[in-house]
Amino acid sequence: MNTTVIPPLLRQKCQLFLPKFFRVRHQSTLSLNQNLVFLLQSCKGTLEISQIHGLMIKTGLDLVPFTLSKLLANSIHHTSYAAKILKYIKSPNLYMFNTLLRSYSISDQPREALILLNHMRAQSLMLDQFTFVSALKSCARASEIWAGLGVHSVLLRNGFVLFLNVMNSLLHFYCACGWVSDAHKLFDEFSVERDLVSWNTLMGGYLCVHKYSIVVDLFKQIHRDGIGVSVTTILGILSVVGELKGHVLGGECIHGYCIKIGLSMNLNVTSALISMYGKTSGIGSGRKVFDEADAKDVVLWNCLIDRYAKSGMPEEAFKLLSLMKVQGVKPNSSTFVGLLSVSAASGGLSVGRCVHDYIKEHQLVIDAISGTALINMYTKCGLLKEAIEVFDNVGRKDLMCWTAMISAYGVHGQAENAILLFHRMEEEGFRPNEVTFLAVLNACSHNGLILDGKRWFRRMVERYSLSPKVEHYGCVIDLLGRAGLLEEARKLIKSLPVEEDATAWRALLAACRVYGDVSLGEQVKRELEQRFDEHPADSLTLTSAYAIAGRMEDHASMLEKIEGKPIEEWKYFPIGKKQVGFSRVAA
Repeated sequence: MNTTVIPPLLRQKCQLFLPKFFRVRHQSTLSLNQNLVFLLQSCKGTLEISQIHGLMIKTGLDLVPFTLSKLLANSIHHTSYAAKILKYIKSPNLYMFNTLLRSYSISDQPREALILLNHMRAQSLMLDQFTFVSALKSCARASEIWAGLGVHSVLLRNGFVLFLNVMNSLLHFYCACGWVSDAHKLFDEFSVERDLVSWNTLMGGYLCVHKYSIVVDLFKQIHRDGIGVSVTTILGILSVVGELKGHVLGGECIHGYCIKIGLSMNLNVTSALISMYGKTSGIGSGRKVFDEADAKDVVLWNCLIDRYAKSGMPEEAFKLLSLMKVQGVKPNSSTFVGLLSVSAASGGLSVGRCVHDYIKEHQLVIDAISGTALINMYTKCGLLKEAIEVFDNVGRKDLMCWTAMISAYGVHGQAENAILLFHRMEEEGFRPNEVTFLAVLNACSHNGLILDGKRWFRRMVERYSLSPKVEHYGCVIDLLGRAGLLEEARKLIKSLPVEEDATAWRALLAACRVYGDVSLGEQVKRELEQRFDEHPADSLTLTSAYAIAGRMEDHASMLEKIEGKPIEEWKYFPIGKKQVGFSRVAA
């Protein structure tokens, strides 16, 4: 093999790890495969992987299923490249498909996994348990409930309910989508013996929907059944105890249990104990836990600083910052987020200024996390110029940082700059999410940019396939309503691919109430009745619209229908300068 054709970066790696790889002109297939696998494992990015790929093509190893599978496996964190590799494989096997499926499941494109799964089924491949694990993980990450239910039915028909990892993935899917009651039913009906992962997943599901008492019951059941707990279990129950103040299962009890089972020295558990004590018995107990910890990493310092900030003790937080410097612990961006969030929430500038001055004084790098927190703080304090300065100084911006700055422009009445920044963000390769579009729509709404607001709303749905939430509908309908264009809002909703969403129609009905447009309100209510189940709130909203429009007879008639019995006597009651309502007088 001629070493002159090997790219410099690849040659350097080979000379470091596999000197014989280039010295021997002819090697056995096994030896070459082993060397190639070792070389792939040392790669750190697509540039190095593509060089290996080029070498495989030169030596004909791109036709060997084993080496191709290893190439795909080492490209799992580079989804686009892995997809291109699979595209040009003539006869990919199940392992190769599963590798790309797993790559999609951990990427920011989980919906692509569902498309790939359909393709695999169309190829009549004999799917295995790993196929369904990745597919369910993708459904959970993309919140694709109906797709997940479809996967559930397929694995039921094919007998994969006998695999514990599949059932745990299915349990996680239901919990991630908020269907915790269904998850609990599935948990009770497991056809295989449940493990600690199963218990932790169900506890996490109830924790996410704030059903803390059930989490406590599950923890007690784990303890009664003699199942050994893990750090994940302890972190879950400590989170619950922090919310259930005064519960019989107190923080001290769990702390003692951690000491008994030998988990009290785990840094994650220590951080959770500090957070729990800060929410319950006081930050003093949390400080004792901190002082007793043998090894303290920056996360532990950050946790205590955050609790001091949220307990209204910024002076103690700054003392800890100084102590960090003395003990040689370098703060990171998360060190300042707690202080900055408290400063932003209270609208107080002093703490935020002190944090920013500290960062400048110690010549710390402002990354995306600390930069976003500073931008939010200055925005809420009304200092747009300072927010812009911070944004310009952030090195590697992420989507949250861009969104925070777009929102800052909108809040300060500079919609044009918000839109320009949005375009700049797109040019730099960032894909906006629902929050980014909400910031742009808010900017258009505050500045009365009707055409721009409609265009951005359409772009969100049609170009980026994002589902509008009630906040998005509220922005657009408010924008059109201010200009008296509620009928335009109705046409816009009907023209969208998401027209079957009742949220949009109910937001429009609420706007009809605000602006007293009874005629359109009646049309919208009819739309709701035809498309969706009748809801009492719709009738109440229309009733209020009648009152605001001064149509008191219709108002009384609608109330009579709602109450289901005749109204004996009514009396006007004033709100502001208008007679806008009725009050019942006892007979």
